[in-house]
Amino acid sequence: MRAKRSEREQAVALRRKGLSYREIRRHVPVSKSSLSLWLREVGLAKRQIQRLSEKKLAAGRRGGQIVHEMRMRRLADRLRSANQEAKSLLDERDLWWAVGVVLYWAEGGKMKEWSTHDRFEFTNMDPVMITFMRVWLRRYCGVHDRDVRFRLGIHETADVRGSLQFWARHLGVGHDEIATWLKRHNPSPKRRNTGSTYHGTMRMEVVRSTALSHRIAGLIQAMRAHCGVV
Repeated sequence: MRAKRSEREQAVALRRKGLSYREIRRHVPVSKSSLSLWLREVGLAKRQIQRLSEKKLAAGRRGGQIVHEMRMRRLADRLRSANQEAKSLLDERDLWWAVGVVLYWAEGGKMKEWSTHDRFEFTNMDPVMITFMRVWLRRYCGVHDRDVRFRLGIHETADVRGSLQFWARHLGVGHDEIATWLKRHNPSPKRRNTGSTYHGTMRMEVVRSTALSHRIAGLIQAMRAHCGVV
């Protein structure tokens, strides 16, 4: 009983100094329920309450950071695994051309029943996507860089100069090699692609590319037939 009384007095004294339960239990190794019983009537000064609140918030932030780091580690592991899987699959040349055809199918200019689109055009906001298709054109379609044209579509209220620098840096070309057309400002836009991360939409065109456009259209038809897609 004397030992318990001594522990209780020590716990009360530490609590009055503003220590948290966890900090007190480092000095007084008793259960949390015992501490709760002993300390329920111990008042704290405003400064001490604020300190404990800040510690609780900091602990919550640390917990959130730990969870975030765990998620990022899991993501990194999955990306590494997928990267290794892709390397084993993409050794085949046929799969590489198929990747480019599918990307063009999604983001490129199409032939319509009422208009036979006769030029290669690929449009995207992601510089990595544009660069990928540029390499694909060079490597698998025999397109020379001198035959590639770039055209930036961007809202007139955006940072046009900064966006030109952004695209020129990523594409490895001069500013004068990128044509620009401005979109009229909408005073109440519903779009979310605004702010410092907005750099417009890049269209990549290939001159004298009628045969290439028709060839890709034929490849798309073949892929549709192979997959049974009408």
